[in-house]
Amino acid sequence: MTTSTRERIVSESLRLFADRGYAATSVAEIEAAAGLSPGAGGLYRHFRSKEEVLASAIREHIERTREQISTVLDHAEVFADRPLEVRLRMTCQAGLAKMREEQDLIRVLFRDLDQFPNLVAEMREGIVNPLYDGIATWLSQQPEYAGAEEDWAAVASILGGAVVNYWLANESMYEPPTRIDEKRFVESWARLGLGLVNLERTPAS
Repeated sequence: MTTSTRERIVSESLRLFADRGYAATSVAEIEAAAGLSPGAGGLYRHFRSKEEVLASAIREHIERTREQISTVLDHAEVFADRPLEVRLRMTCQAGLAKMREEQDLIRVLFRDLDQFPNLVAEMREGIVNPLYDGIATWLSQQPEYAGAEEDWAAVASILGGAVVNYWLANESMYEPPTRIDEKRFVESWARLGLGLVNLERTPAS
């Protein structure tokens, strides 16, 4: 499939922002990476500014995330015949894959997006919260949890947060916490989720 000039500008700019930082990346460098003549103003035929390129990258990721969540929830029944522990492992693996898919955007978020609080808000409302909401919805739909009086949004924040933390620790410190490999992490994550089945609740004091 042919990639348009606009798409190349967006993807290459995000890669450069992640590698070098937003401020350290020049428009000319983006143009060169996208196959345009550096310094000739080709970027400005598609975007008004470097910030608009960043905003476009974020919005494209938001749209893709919405489609992914919708697809997963719409086709959840495809795997309904598999044991719950298997489905939980698949969900955890999907979460880690999503973190890898968004790694450039995450690097930009932690490095540069404090300059752009409006874009942080767009990421929070367009990517982060929908992902946690998607986990909560998926959990609540599993037949093994039918009738469970769980706060699925809170459970999702814990399970989803574990995935995020595991990936971030691995990414920033070059190895997972206490050297727990991904297979062990996924299996233990699934076991925790499995423990919610028929769990007796103790009233909060």
